[in-house]
Amino acid sequence: MRGKNSAALGEKPIGKLLIEQALPASVGILVMSLNILIDTIFVGNWIGSTAIAAINVVLPITFFLAALGMAIGIGGSSIISRALGSGEKEKAYRTFGNQISLTLILTIGFGLIGLAFVDTLIPAFGGKGEIFDPARVYYIIVLYGVPLLALCMMGNTVIRAEGKPKFAMVAMIIPSVGNLVLDYIFIYQMEWGMWGAAWATTISYSLCFLYVLWFFLSKNSELKINWSHFGFKLPILSEISSLGFVTLARQAVVSIIYLLMNNILYNLSGEDGVAMYAIIGRMLMFALFPVLGVTQGFLPIAGFNYGAQKYQRVKKSINTAILYACGLGLLVFAGIFFFSEEIVMIFTQNPDIVAETPRAMRWVFAATPIVALQLIGAAYFQAVGKAMPALLLTLSRQGFFFIPLILILPRIFGELGVWISFPIADVLSTIVTAYFLHREMRIKLKPVENESSST
Repeated sequence: MRGKNSAALGEKPIGKLLIEQALPASVGILVMSLNILIDTIFVGNWIGSTAIAAINVVLPITFFLAALGMAIGIGGSSIISRALGSGEKEKAYRTFGNQISLTLILTIGFGLIGLAFVDTLIPAFGGKGEIFDPARVYYIIVLYGVPLLALCMMGNTVIRAEGKPKFAMVAMIIPSVGNLVLDYIFIYQMEWGMWGAAWATTISYSLCFLYVLWFFLSKNSELKINWSHFGFKLPILSEISSLGFVTLARQAVVSIIYLLMNNILYNLSGEDGVAMYAIIGRMLMFALFPVLGVTQGFLPIAGFNYGAQKYQRVKKSINTAILYACGLGLLVFAGIFFFSEEIVMIFTQNPDIVAETPRAMRWVFAATPIVALQLIGAAYFQAVGKAMPALLLTLSRQGFFFIPLILILPRIFGELGVWISFPIADVLSTIVTAYFLHREMRIKLKPVENESSST
């Protein structure tokens, strides 16, 4: 028997279901993004623009470790969604247990390595000159909480795979609100500077972990596992790894991009260049929250219905998700285009940064209305367990196109070359994804005999 909660993924109308799944995901991403955004505003105004640059240097390192949990979560959640769709509950239980074991082993191991090489990693990611000392303080403290963050990221995707988007939303809201409250206490009231900013972040990870732990121990979760499920099962481990590697590879590329961008912009414009990218990076995390929410909401719907062989519903979910996400992307682009100056002035009053960042931000967001298609297309292949096309399409945007562009164009156009690399990479990767997704829908997603066409 399928779980009474997850079964709705294969029964409700797609449009209504996508809104039910995407809205809590969007709210959770919004609150999390607001946390990052306001945290940057607090740091910029209460500590200084150098502190913004310092956090931007640390983010790719800590995000990569946290992404281990997200990768294991998304890889395993694809299996869980399909297993619940086909009624294989024991496989879902075993997958979840393996996810927990793998997350703990990898994040603690890599975290220890990260602490051992702190003085090498920070300069390599652009933490030079005045940026080094505050970046080092922030990095060491935040790294202590990264294993807990990884478990939260992993657990959040599993909660969503069970068809419980509201609980997943709360799991994202708790650390965000906690971090902002602690920021105010530690940075503004107690004047602890970067030390306070770091501890606020780490403690907020702990609050999130406690909530996720409560969810799985309570009656809200269908996944009631025992100690036997924690033992590694090679076929499941292999599938988690192959599907999770897509997410991990994407985050690894993001970390490489931060490394390259921080160093390229430092060489072109010094600390101000790194601070500009930090502001734009925060806006990329924040402004795209509705598009990312639709993508997150789409994943369990596609995975469940693919596992249940309801291919017409899968096709309907793809088309509906693209329509919703592209419409939201257009609204995001309009907001950035018309209000970029006002946005930058929220973060800093540095006249040089205020003068140069708005134009750069407009270039970075220029292709936002169409990039949603690329995100949904790559997410589809991951949701249905097709690791290789998911990996290639996920890497196409930032890896295959963007990295070569930022290595070439700045040599020709200077700093402008950095910013125009964003929309060019977005357009090229969207064209490639559209081709493969169209072929998949035309050839692979054929209705099976007696399949209901209800949407």
